[in-house]
This record gives sequence, C-alpha cells and structure tokens, in this order.
Amino acid sequence: MIYNYIKALHIIFIITWFAGLFYIPRLFIYHIEAQTKEASAAQILITQFRLMERRLWYIITWPSAILAIIFAIWMLLLMPSWLTQSWMQLKLFFVFLLILYHLKTHQMFLRFQQGSASYSSFFMRIWNEGATLLLFAIIFLIILRDSIQWWVGIGALLGLMAVLMLGIRMYKKARGK
Repeated sequence: MIYNYIKALHIIFIITWFAGLFYIPRLFIYHIEAQTKEASAAQILITQFRLMERRLWYIITWPSAILAIIFAIWMLLLMPSWLTQSWMQLKLFFVFLLILYHLKTHQMFLRFQQGSASYSSFFMRIWNEGATLLLFAIIFLIILRDSIQWWVGIGALLGLMAVLMLGIRMYKKARGK
C-alpha cells in the first residue's frame, strides 16, 4: 500500500525536477541575450534573470531532484528484485546521466550567477535538449521495459536527436534573417 504513495511522490518530483531542467537553460538563453541590450536595460534584465535562475534552481530544481532520488531509492528498497532486471539497470544508467546533466547545469548556473558564463544562446538551445533526450529514454524504457527491441529504441532516440538538432538549426537560420 505504501509503495503506491511513494511511487506517486516519486513521479511528482520527477516532473518538477524536469520542469526545472527544462526552464533553467531557457533562462540562461534570455540571460545571454540580455547582455546584448543597452547597458542600463542589460543590467536590469541580468539582475532579474539571476534572481529567477536562483529561485528556480534552489527552490524547485534541487529539492525536486533530491526528493525524486530519495523516493526512487525507497521504491528500490521495497522492490530489490528490479535491480536484477536489464531494463532497470539501463534506466539507472540513464538516471546517472541525468544526474551528471544536472550537476553540469549547476556548474553553468554558478557561472551565470558570478557573471562569468561565456556560452552562446545557440549552445544553450542544444544543451536544453539534453534533458528532453534523457526524459524520452527513461520514460520509454519504463513503459516498454523488455517488450521493445533495443535497436528500435536506440534508433528512435537517434531519430529524436536528429529532429531536435534540425529544429534548432532551422530556428537559428530563421532568427538570423
């Protein structure tokens, strides 16, 4: 009975964690683009973006990540047999990549807060898709588990990457006109 409550809380905090991971690069993009404005406007915008980034990162994203991981560990303690299943092992690999993505984004966040970030808005648009790819991989793996052939899943993930990159490039081209 308690398992379902833990699972519900895990899903809620995964959703809010991803919300933060999706939105923080978007704020970074606005932050970068604010630097090209007139000095007085740039200072106002950058101050506001730093505040928004700080609140998002420390009030939503980090707590959500920690709670999602705690509830995930709790579920695994209740269902240790999952650790022997290949789909769970692969899922945990993608979760490990997600944690690395989160930590790298934290480094970026600190650089933006210090005013020493030197990323382009194009790079941040590409970076923003990392969380999307991990979300797709994890969700499809959980839902389909062993019923999907690995090569189909890998091919679909590569196809999604190609579509995302094409979309980013088309946006960059359209914006340049």
